[in-house]
Amino acid sequence: MERTDWNQLRAFLETAETGSLSAAARKLGLTQPTLSRQVAAIEQRMGVTLFERVGKRMALTPTGLDLLEHARAMGAAAQALSLAATGRSEAVEGVVSISASDAVAAHLLPPLVRQLREKEPGIAIEVISSNALSDLLRREADIAIRHVKPEQPDLIARLIREATACFYASEEWVRTHGHPRSAEAAAHLPFVGSDRSGLFLTYLRQHGLPVTEANFSCYAEHSIAHWALVRQGMGIGVMMDEIARDTTGIVRVLDDVPPVRFPIWLVTHRELRTSRRIRVVFEALAQGLI
Repeated sequence: MERTDWNQLRAFLETAETGSLSAAARKLGLTQPTLSRQVAAIEQRMGVTLFERVGKRMALTPTGLDLLEHARAMGAAAQALSLAATGRSEAVEGVVSISASDAVAAHLLPPLVRQLREKEPGIAIEVISSNALSDLLRREADIAIRHVKPEQPDLIARLIREATACFYASEEWVRTHGHPRSAEAAAHLPFVGSDRSGLFLTYLRQHGLPVTEANFSCYAEHSIAHWALVRQGMGIGVMMDEIARDTTGIVRVLDDVPPVRFPIWLVTHRELRTSRRIRVVFEALAQGLI
């Protein structure tokens, strides 16, 4: 190609990565017909066939497979250029995206976003509620609030503090079951589970609670749904202490059991750390999450 059309390149890359026109279109924020036209245009421009349909999926042809790594390298260069340009922006305006777990996004971030908006009206915050570790290197978020320290060398991480979570139940549940305080008292009480894979059960046992699958009255993978079930009296659940303190109708139980401790890390990309607007948001979060 004499001149690269980055829209067509992204269409090729995302279709190759997802294996689906519809999935690639959703990721790029395009309609499926628009994406399909971009894929057809890059094939016509190059004079090759990059994909063939296999059922509902788009499979790379041998030629498409050969060109994929070259396209990835070009895409990575474009991302690096975007990061560098963003990092050197001194304007305190624009959008800054923050990724956090669903509980943090719903309970801890909103008051911080309001305070930041009052102080810096030119900055708009995008809150990304996700329990996955957003890929800062691919700009899925500008800043991430994480509970594990990132290992990528291109990321800057600041340990904000160690947070705690304890066991809670609704006032109605306590009126029905009493107020259990020791780990032994939990043996025959209902709990709200977090997963069906056994990870949460294993963690509870490692924390000294003599429970089995029979103790779980229901399950919810995401923290917001988990907490809603606890509030409805479905059983004992675990929640960050500052969130629990702000929730009416909730009582701490299993008081003698040590709290769960976990770190809060604030993470951004090295290039983005030099952007004034992202630096402003990063520091505001660092102060607000203490």
